[in-house]
Amino acid sequence: MLDKMQLFGKSNESPQRPAGPVARRPGEPAMPPARPEPAAAPAQVAPPAKAPDKAEAESGSRLIVGPDIKLKGAEISDCGTLVVEGRVEAELDSQALQISQPGAFAGRVVVDVAEIQGRFEGDLLARKRLVVHATGQVSGKIRYGKVVVEEGGDLSGDVRSLASEQAAAASSSAAGEAKRPELVGLEAVARPRPAFQK
Repeated sequence: MLDKMQLFGKSNESPQRPAGPVARRPGEPAMPPARPEPAAAPAQVAPPAKAPDKAEAESGSRLIVGPDIKLKGAEISDCGTLVVEGRVEAELDSQALQISQPGAFAGRVVVDVAEIQGRFEGDLLARKRLVVHATGQVSGKIRYGKVVVEEGGDLSGDVRSLASEQAAAASSSAAGEAKRPELVGLEAVARPRPAFQK
């Protein structure tokens, strides 16, 4: 095929200008010589993105039980955050639990952080923090690292901090050994061995 530009006597190549100084016409202001542009600063290289570890990956996963939804008899695990707006009867092992105002949870929960604006009934272990808002109602066997209860919040049942729970367990084990003196120093007392009968 023929090139249209060649057909009409025109070249596809653009004319090149001489690299030397350009002559100026009388009356035109003198143009300063073009300055070379400063070299661009080297681009900041971002460190390679590391793969998120398991804790970071879990913190991003959320399960939301919406209003008017009832979830019963479930075992929920490996969930970053469970948000309850409806009614849940389950066992939960997660990083965080949030119970909204109309929501209710009944069951057994082991989490790092629990934030309750609705109702909770059952066994709750909040390893780091338990927050009971003014509209929150918490009852049952409750263990927590730290607790915040807003004015109007209700916290009732067997409620203890993890520190006091561990101290009570240590003292009860020490008291148990003191009650059974026959167990103390068994290694030091050599018992006679029975003779073998033929």
